[in-house]
Amino acid sequence: MNESPYRWIIVALGGLMGCVAIGAMFSLAVFLAPMSKETDWSRAGISFAMTINFIVLAFGSFGWGAASDRWGARVVTLSGAVLLGAALVLASRAPSLLAFQLTYGILVGLAASAFFAPMIATVTGWFETQRNLAVSLVSAGMGMAPLTISPLASWLITHYGWRPAMFYIGVMAWVLLIPATLFVRRPPVPLRAGAPGAAAAAPRKQAVGKALTSPQFLVLGFTFMLCCAAHSGPIFHVVSYAMYCGLTSMAAVSVYSVEGLAGLGGRIVIGLLADRFGAKRVLIGTLAAQSVAIAAYLQVSELREFYTLAVIFGVAYGGGMPLYASLARDYFGQNIMGTVFGAATMLSSLGMSIGPVFGGWVFDTYHNYAWLYISSAAVAAGAVLLALWFPRPMALAPAS
Repeated sequence: MNESPYRWIIVALGGLMGCVAIGAMFSLAVFLAPMSKETDWSRAGISFAMTINFIVLAFGSFGWGAASDRWGARVVTLSGAVLLGAALVLASRAPSLLAFQLTYGILVGLAASAFFAPMIATVTGWFETQRNLAVSLVSAGMGMAPLTISPLASWLITHYGWRPAMFYIGVMAWVLLIPATLFVRRPPVPLRAGAPGAAAAAPRKQAVGKALTSPQFLVLGFTFMLCCAAHSGPIFHVVSYAMYCGLTSMAAVSVYSVEGLAGLGGRIVIGLLADRFGAKRVLIGTLAAQSVAIAAYLQVSELREFYTLAVIFGVAYGGGMPLYASLARDYFGQNIMGTVFGAATMLSSLGMSIGPVFGGWVFDTYHNYAWLYISSAAVAAGAVLLALWFPRPMALAPAS
């Protein structure tokens, strides 16, 4: 079968959109310390905006995904691009902590959720071969965010202050994303003889219900949730923690960027290992490494030590994330993959929502980050134990 070369443009667009949207959302980690210092807003209060981000992201992904099925990814991503820039511009002018939480938390989260599910769905529709590579490359584009948007945010904050920095990133989102969305196209419709139509809807609906209540999904989804709950706090607060340990602002941001770079390479390395040794076995290994790395952060203070742990931690959490999709395919097949993995992603996003605000509360209460890393390491260990219960795959979806 001949496939259009335009499919790789769709991959590049997905990577770009994910990088800018996720990078803009996660750049709040860089804004945290200077915002708190200038405004006297608590770190827990500012971090709560990130918690709102993840909650909105969890539920928004379903809404935007359904909208893209009906109207196409171009309309959805264009809406998200306009909203993202507006959200950042408005947040930069927030007069109070509550206004910032509502503006940044709700609007940025809603905008960011307009890109991931619709573009992943669109990319998979363009590929009959090399589909996994294509999805991994879109994910890698999102992984570029700590290497691009975060250092830019730090530089802008240093030279202009946090409010102009957030404003400029919002304008940049408009400039980069709005034109990019105009190149998004619906995937070509394959011609299939005897393709199942409405008659397949009922069996598919039954398969989804059975899948979402199966032991396979419950272990997969809640392992994903614990995994993300464990690493979200250490990821979000690593810049502030490194500065607390005596590193300069740019050095602290570079640690965050190294984590992102390691996660980028980890997607490839861990993926190759999973192909050879199995996704379940390798995932358990990355979860164990994640738990140890989080605990080890309590023992570091020098920049080179931060870099070493950032590499290990980044490879562990970044490389392990795509394996959940691989396990979902093994368990449930491609026919209901979007629905099942979307539900698992919702659980993971809810897990991600816990870490930022908990870390801010820990620092505001104890004036250090020790309990954040202790608690996160314990949750990561719980994810390892739950992953050991992964059942055998079961054919739950009708063959497509």
